[in-house]
Amino acid sequence: MSTIVDRFEKIKSKIASLKPIKPVNIIAVSKTFTLDYIQPLIDHGHIHFGENKVQEALSKWSEEKRNNSNIKLHMIGKLQRNKVKDAVRIFDYVHSVDNQKLADTIAKYQINLNRNLEYFIQVNIGNEIQKSGIPVSELEGFYNYCVNEINLKIIGLMIIPPIGHDAKKYFKNLNEINKSIGLKNMSMGMSADYLDAIKHESTFVRIGSSIFGSRS
Repeated sequence: MSTIVDRFEKIKSKIASLKPIKPVNIIAVSKTFTLDYIQPLIDHGHIHFGENKVQEALSKWSEEKRNNSNIKLHMIGKLQRNKVKDAVRIFDYVHSVDNQKLADTIAKYQINLNRNLEYFIQVNIGNEIQKSGIPVSELEGFYNYCVNEINLKIIGLMIIPPIGHDAKKYFKNLNEINKSIGLKNMSMGMSADYLDAIKHESTFVRIGSSIFGSRS
């Protein structure tokens, strides 16, 4: 068994030991790694992979996705509006919907390309000036707009907790907000804190270095 698959299986075991309330999807964050490097995990049958650059995803995954229709590709980075057309073409999930202009552009290209992706709204849970995301105070209105006005399939909320703070309180907060809106999924938790995120009912965890090792 390859090192990558071995690490992946250990993560799965740790998650199973928590007996999570909801099924947990592990997004293997494969950004910057070549397809050859990732291949053992694909061959192992894993389907959820995360990228944060549209051009890298297109060049790396286009052929693989043509040959393997099970692969689900997640856009986990900030999405620029000029990259939306290509993003809608290659990705199955976008985790970083964070403003109305972006949402409108996504909706337009979904219709043009006859694609129906699944989306998370990124929430700026710590009110950080430098970080993307909808402020909590504007979230409900933005969610209603996305769902009712432009027909985006919003399946949950996403956060990146402030660095240097206890992530658990932000995970707890988002879980409460997510339930108040009536959503079933959350994208939260990375290599350092995914177990805490799952304890607060995260259904998608974004794990890179703990599977693939450190990036050069």
